[in-house]
Order: sequence, then structure tokens, then C-alpha cells
Amino acid sequence: MTSIAAPPQAELAKHLLGTLIRPEDADYDQARQIWNAHIQRRPALIARCRDVADVIAAVRFGREHELLTSIRGGGHAVAGHAIADGGLVIDLSAMTGTRVDPAARSIRVEGGCLNAHLDRASQVFGLAATGGIVSHTGVGGLTLGGGIGHLMRKAGLAVDALRSCDVVTADGEFVVASESDNPDLFWGLRGGGGNFGVVTSFEFELLPLGPTVLAGLLAWPMEQAPQILGFLRDFIATAPDEVGIMANLRLAPPLPMIPENLRGRPIIALVMCYAGPIERGERALAPLWRGLPKPVVDAVVPKPYVTHQKMFDAALPHGRHYYWRSHKLGPLTDPVIEVIVEHSSKITSPLSTVPIFSFGGAVARVAEHATAFPHRDASHDINITASWLPEQAADADRHIAWVREFFAALQPHSRGVYVNFTNDDLVQRTRLAYSDYQWARLSALKATYDPTNFFRLNANIPPSA
Repeated sequence: MTSIAAPPQAELAKHLLGTLIRPEDADYDQARQIWNAHIQRRPALIARCRDVADVIAAVRFGREHELLTSIRGGGHAVAGHAIADGGLVIDLSAMTGTRVDPAARSIRVEGGCLNAHLDRASQVFGLAATGGIVSHTGVGGLTLGGGIGHLMRKAGLAVDALRSCDVVTADGEFVVASESDNPDLFWGLRGGGGNFGVVTSFEFELLPLGPTVLAGLLAWPMEQAPQILGFLRDFIATAPDEVGIMANLRLAPPLPMIPENLRGRPIIALVMCYAGPIERGERALAPLWRGLPKPVVDAVVPKPYVTHQKMFDAALPHGRHYYWRSHKLGPLTDPVIEVIVEHSSKITSPLSTVPIFSFGGAVARVAEHATAFPHRDASHDINITASWLPEQAADADRHIAWVREFFAALQPHSRGVYVNFTNDDLVQRTRLAYSDYQWARLSALKATYDPTNFFRLNANIPPSA
């Protein structure tokens, strides 16, 4: 742990509206915890910021004292980028203000907001933007990597709705990034991760939605997974943009909706959300009931959008251990389906999941290099997620090996990776998330805005020489 003398600490604390948390403080152990309990690190200082002035002070302090510095928004990055071991954490979790302009159909959210804050504030006005599928995911990290979710086929990725960002750069200066202000930086923020500064607020365009949507899941035993995935491949190719649909393969949890004889057994589910009127959704989704075997679980109903957005919260809570890897995939060919079913059937933990997101629609209509989010022509993204309880630490290697073997088996079919789903913060892994053009442009942008790689605790893009 870096040793920082008491006087400089006191000077930083004096400049903060928020709180400076030290290892000796009673709330330190709670403050250093993130979503993935597999990551246990001990920062020297945690600057829990309340406003932009706090962030500027913290960045300048980190630079002046040459501290390893990390940025914490929602703390959801599985690799633990949010926590600088022995260094300084610039913690935005107290910055959760939101402001909706219903006439302009826009929302501005502060850098510590979670999906739950975005959804709650926008749905009051019957508006929404693409957010993640877990309500306690941070808007910042989700967006800066691209931002996939239930609404992306209709509304595009989170970055596609982004209109401007307030940013504190590596030299502690405040700038605005948009199509008209610092457009090069704005391009890099839309998919390039947290490499270029601390985004203290995001402005998004909203679309009308809800507050009630047709959404939920259908589930079948794993033996029917080849048929279900083949149907998904064909159905999504012509489905209207309003259809958000994903597959999820796992062991059936012990929930009341699951028949007792299926609990603990491998299953496949299709999870859907129709981003439009209920009656149109019923017509658009009708082929699922006509073209597939009768599901053992049928829970597709009209429900509040904010309720659907919390559907996976219980399955992916804080405090468990997680490890994941992902591939972007083309259409689910029979060989790809065979690999997915084979390895999903070998799942090692009842808490692990294999979500398969479906792209297309608005995602695919944005030009490949209009933002720093690549491979827009991909059909799907598969996120192989191992999860286990802290008391099961002895089994960690077995669960991680399952992820790695699954990932390796799909490698011949890969169209790259989604930077938010990379588990390792190695340059080689991050490089796979971008095209040659994007990587070169992002590296040059990094050299402009952060030539010393001060912001390196992330899916890092080193500055070009």
C-alpha cells in the first residue's frame, strides 16, 4: 500500500465536499467492496466524491502524488477495475442525481448513477433509454463500453443515445464532449471505456416506452436447446426492431415458477421485452408459441418496464464470486449451437449462467466506425458467467476452468469480444474488442488526452508512441 503522509491527506479532505475514507475508518471495509466479491483489494484512500469539484481535486491529488488511481461508478466491472490496490479510488457512487427534460425527451445522469436511477427517473414520464439487464449496474461503465440491453434493437446501444458528456481529464481539467464540442473525445467515449477521463455526467436521448411492456421468459429442458436456439436464429433475422430477445442457459433455480422435477437440471430460457404497444407485441411474439414446443415455464405477461429491468437482480447479486468471458457471434449455426449446448450442459455451479444477447435492428444500422463500438454486424453476444458463493472458494478453479474451456471452444466462431465482458485487463484481451481502425484511433486519442496512461485501471488502451 502506498504511504501517504497525513498532511497531504488532510489537504485533500479539506477540498472535498464528499468524504475521504482511510483504512483505519469504520466504513473502509464496506467502501472497498464491489459487486464481484472474488476481487478483494485494499486502496490507500477512497475519495467519495459529491460533485465535479471533488473529482477534479481527487484527480489532481492522484497525479501530484503519482498514485495508482481507479474510477468507481457502479463497481460492476468483473475484473475489479474500480479498486486501485494500494492506491486512490475516485468513488462516484454518491453522485446519483438525475434530471429529465420531458419536452426534449432527454435525461442527464451523474456518473455514479445505476440503471435503477436511470429507469426510475425516465419512466415517470413514460420514457426510456437502453440500459443493462441488472438494475444495480453502473450507467457509466455500461455506457463507456457500448451498453447492451433489452431495448437495443429498438433504441440502439446506450452510446447511440448519448448526446454529451461532462469529463474531467487526466490533467484535472473539465471539458464537455459532444458532436460539436471535442468531437474526437466524444467518439472515443462511445465504446473506448474509461481510458480518457472521469465522466461526471451523461446526457441521453430518450424514447417513449411503457410504463407497461409485454415481457418475461419461456423455459424448456436443456434437451430442447438445439431446437430453441435454431428457432432464435431464424426468428431474430426478420423480427421487428421492437423485439428484444435473449437466450439464457443455466441450471433451473428453486423458484416457485419452476416445476419441482426440473429444479437443479439444465434448462434454456428465452427472455423477451417488446418495446411497443402490448397488442402489437402479442402479434410479434406469437411465433414463439406456434413454432416451439410447449414451454415448462410461461411467464410472458404485461408488466412494468422497471420490474422487468430488475428481473435478473436476484440471480446476479453483490457479494458472490464471478468470472466471465464472452464472444460476439454471427448467426447461431448448427456447429455453434452444438458447442453452446455441450458446454452449457457441463455447467459447474447452480449460480452460473450463459446469457446470449441478440443484436440487429438499430444496433446494426449505425456505421461500423461512427463510434468506438465495433462488430456491429454481429448477431449475438454470449457471456459465459461463472458464479459461486464465498464459502465455496475451494471450487473457484473448477468454475473458472469451465468458462475458459467454453470460451476456447467458441474461439473459431468468434467475431471479437465486447469490452465490458472481458475478465482480464490485459492489452491482448482488450485489443480483441476493436477493429484495426478503432484501435489505432483510440491509441492516438489516448496519447492526446492521457499520454502517461494515468487512467490505466480499465480495459486499457495504451497511448500510441
